[in-house]
Amino acid sequence: MNLNRWVIYQKERFPLAHYGAIVAAFAYSGLCVSRMMRGESGLPDFQAFIAAYLSALILFFQLRVADEFKDHDEDLKYQPTRPVPRGLIKLPELAAVGLIGAIVQIALSVSYHQSLIFPLALTWLYFALMSVEFFVGDWLRAHPFTYLWSHMLILLFVDLFITAFDWMKSSTMPPHGLWLFLAVSFLNGVIIEVGRKIKSPAEEKVGVATYTSSWGQTTAIAVWLMAIISSGFFAVTTAVQLGFGMPVMVMAASLGLVAFTLALKFIKSPKTGKHFESFSGAWTLATYLALGTIPLLIKTI
Repeated sequence: MNLNRWVIYQKERFPLAHYGAIVAAFAYSGLCVSRMMRGESGLPDFQAFIAAYLSALILFFQLRVADEFKDHDEDLKYQPTRPVPRGLIKLPELAAVGLIGAIVQIALSVSYHQSLIFPLALTWLYFALMSVEFFVGDWLRAHPFTYLWSHMLILLFVDLFITAFDWMKSSTMPPHGLWLFLAVSFLNGVIIEVGRKIKSPAEEKVGVATYTSSWGQTTAIAVWLMAIISSGFFAVTTAVQLGFGMPVMVMAASLGLVAFTLALKFIKSPKTGKHFESFSGAWTLATYLALGTIPLLIKTI
């Protein structure tokens, strides 16, 4: 196996520096929020964090693999320079790595707590349905908004699985109020997904689906901003439950102002949509750090 091929693939299709940081914040924040909502003090168990983090990172890679299979024909036609269409990596190789990842996920889960196999299985079940586009792929592609939210729901299952590394050792049910954090995760997923598919007219490509081409520039930006407002609302509501409402409110309001400024600037002069993708990642990272990680660190210190 030529490892350099995989280095190139991850750089182009699954940049570990980017995904690694966001998933680490996602996993650690989820564990912290779960602990605080259960009234526990102290930082999350390190083994739980490593297992949850690696399992989630593998899952997001598996989602990328599923997309490679699902979009293969379109990529051959419209995106021939991507790693798989140009022959750098073959689909069976990706499938094999994804399967190895599943074995690792099982091992990580069972080694920490056997019951974790159940939320993992639920996540896989929804993932499998997503992979076949719920058997209504043509209809979903004709309805971009439904396609968006139905695919972002996977984050609720991932969240339940991650937080279960904290609450499942002492209970069969997640802590009361955890649904607020799940709502933040769902909306952050929407922000990232829409943000990366907002393009300027010069960036649009024939055959490549974007939300600006499907909905129009104004609607795509409006949906992105509404997702940010909603994420901010649920982030503040979650933070209030944790006794950290005011700092998160200030953070959300400040970043929200930046988002509106970015949107207005793009509407006036749509040169590039890359800033939306960058800001979406920054927003997501900031909300996860502000919700669970920083408050629990402060309380522990």
